[in-house]
Amino acid sequence: MYSSSASLFELLCGLIVLLLLPFPSHASDPDPLQDVCIADLNAPISINGFPCKPPSEVTSDDFFTDFSKNPTTFDVFKRAVTLGDVSGFPAVNTQGVSLFRIDLDVGGINPPHTHPRGTEAGIVTRGKVLVGLVTTNNTFFSKVLTPGMVFLIPRALIHFQLNIGKGPATFIPIFNTQNPGVSDSLTTLFDTKPPIPNEVLTKSLRVSDDVINAIRKARASN
Repeated sequence: MYSSSASLFELLCGLIVLLLLPFPSHASDPDPLQDVCIADLNAPISINGFPCKPPSEVTSDDFFTDFSKNPTTFDVFKRAVTLGDVSGFPAVNTQGVSLFRIDLDVGGINPPHTHPRGTEAGIVTRGKVLVGLVTTNNTFFSKVLTPGMVFLIPRALIHFQLNIGKGPATFIPIFNTQNPGVSDSLTTLFDTKPPIPNEVLTKSLRVSDDVINAIRKARASN
């Protein structure tokens, strides 16, 4: 009989394989033009993506990353993110795939947000997570997931993950792009530079200036 950890590993491998299958019509990024293009994150030029590291500088370590460590610190949302996009795992440059490790402490949340450049498929590996998404016709879908269960978030739809268990929770989201991007709903409205005028927010949200100012103050304090 397979152990639960072995089954989770096989399921995660299956998700990665599905996202790597050659379906050009469903790909988010252009097809690569070479076998390897380890991102040179310090390159002085800027392109749609990153230039390649010189082949002579590529090492075995470039093709591997480590998601095994539990986090020791969390942000204000009781969330910790281990990066596996091009900025945290340069090997995915031009490969049309990225993945992350998201840890949520007890009561932690990955707040409502969107990924404008990629579809997200994820597997819960620890704990109990409420996953929710909202479609463009304002229909809300949600389900409580436990280890081994998988979720799918279509590209650019608002979604969230909330730890509703009694212990820490972990999930691994995988994307069909090296850089899915993220647009946090609250950050988009309240943390822009320069700020969106209060008049726009009060009229759009139908609240007073006092409410908008209170939200800005609360977010600034964190």
